[in-house]
Amino acid sequence: MSNIKKIVLAYSGGLDTSVILKWLKEKYQCPVVAFAADLGQGDDLAEVTAKAKATGADEVYIEDLKEEFVRDFVWPMFRANALYEGAYLLGTSIARPLIAKAQVEVALRVGADAVSHGATGKGNDQVRFELTYQALAPDLKIIVPWREWDLQGRADCVAYAQKHGIPVPVTQEKPYSSDANLLHISFEGGILEDPWAEPPANMFVLTASPEAAPDKPHYVEIDFEHGDPVAVDGVGLSPANLLARLNDLGGEHGIGRVDLVENRYVGLKSRGVYETPGGTILRAAHRAVESITLDREVMHLRDSLSPRYAEMVYNGYWYAPERQVLQKLIDAAQQPVTGTARLKLYKGNVTIVGRKAPKSLYQPSLVTFEAGGDYQQADATGFIRLNALRLKIAATLAGK
Repeated sequence: MSNIKKIVLAYSGGLDTSVILKWLKEKYQCPVVAFAADLGQGDDLAEVTAKAKATGADEVYIEDLKEEFVRDFVWPMFRANALYEGAYLLGTSIARPLIAKAQVEVALRVGADAVSHGATGKGNDQVRFELTYQALAPDLKIIVPWREWDLQGRADCVAYAQKHGIPVPVTQEKPYSSDANLLHISFEGGILEDPWAEPPANMFVLTASPEAAPDKPHYVEIDFEHGDPVAVDGVGLSPANLLARLNDLGGEHGIGRVDLVENRYVGLKSRGVYETPGGTILRAAHRAVESITLDREVMHLRDSLSPRYAEMVYNGYWYAPERQVLQKLIDAAQQPVTGTARLKLYKGNVTIVGRKAPKSLYQPSLVTFEAGGDYQQADATGFIRLNALRLKIAATLAGK
């Protein structure tokens, strides 16, 4: 790929992408455009821009994608109740297809013929970025420094950065890497590579420890329309602002910490520590409203597909036809999911204490233990007899 004319790099300002920016300039001798997405990670964007230019970027593009991120990526995923391996709310996974999509759009806008990213050859992000590139702009060349250069690991990157005067964010005081957006923050590497080692208490950013959380519980109400949250305590909020509000509430009460050893798509096991305060609250609230608005068989069918959907997101198949088809089924199922959940937040726990909906399938007149209603208890006799028939036949044959 010696004939590369212009490269757009997915740039964060961290160690890897800072080193990569300098390396691309030296290796390919062509203009390099640094692209950064603002997904609510809280970075000083002016500082990111200045660092990119100081490291050699010919142009810098930073785009505010917070509302698009939550509205078009997080909310559809939450409508599916996606949860990877029973614990991970996919905060990093769902961000990558949006970053890569916006990066491709910048590449096409500035006339670049190549894109690059800072994901390593051992992780999931390389797959997520590159599947998106090829789904949206298959003619763009893809440059992956971690699969080309002779730097063997983070220590080599630190040495390279120091040699070229690039500030190094990984220090002895912060011996791990992190990735943040409006949905979560993740921590991995360094001292966390020992799965027996408890994460240091001062590592967490979004959440108070449950032990230090308020001694008084906090009640919150969340309104949903067609499966999407639209208001907190009766106040309508935009998607990004709503998630930010719940992050504040959940963080204050120590909600949303997960310490997980997960299975990467490339075959390795990896230990990650996550903080997802608002997302943890929303998932509980969403299921509460679903419990009174979704038909039983529709809910069970959707629940059988949720793990598969989560795998698609985790493995990078956001733009694949199977995810898009499954999304249509999920969105159709979510049409009746309109109502309100009331939750109690207390020392790391989210407890559902109420749920209501204008078209609730929950009918007190039918489920009551008191007399009345249209349910005829005697009808259960035939129902049970028919469902037991195969069991009686099996028992009779076993006794012969």
